[in-house]
Amino acid sequence: MQQYPPNIEHIDQDMLKVEVNLDDTPGEWLGYVMEKLFDAGANDVYYTPIYMKKNRPAVQLQLLCSKELLTEIQSILLKETTTLGIRYYPITVFRMERRTRKIKLKWGEVTLKEGLQDGTVVKVSPEYEDCRLLAEKYGIPLKDVYAAVWRQIEVGTT
Repeated sequence: MQQYPPNIEHIDQDMLKVEVNLDDTPGEWLGYVMEKLFDAGANDVYYTPIYMKKNRPAVQLQLLCSKELLTEIQSILLKETTTLGIRYYPITVFRMERRTRKIKLKWGEVTLKEGLQDGTVVKVSPEYEDCRLLAEKYGIPLKDVYAAVWRQIEVGTT
């Protein structure tokens, strides 16, 4: 698989979507499994609540990874969860060009993550960790930090 820098708009070929249904895996194991999958190189890992046969509540674990990682990903899933089987299928992923920049608020700096399409910024999102640290440091609600970021973006003073 051709590797692209994360900030260049591109299409990832040879990706896989991997999924397992877990109706008897304790919830506290899920975060641990997620970390192991990310450490192994998974691009994304997420859980969705589902119902299985006999109307049992369960979780579907889904992830995206390159084909080269499938053997390692399968090993983690089989060793760290209660699944007896793994589904996977090819998928193509479009990735926007990405860049970051910093803005100054009265409490400090916040990193903005920008998504570009054809060189034009079409998405902007404040970095959660920066906002969280400012909220904790100054004892202000997190939503107020986010609001200050959005106000500054709207008036174009970034």
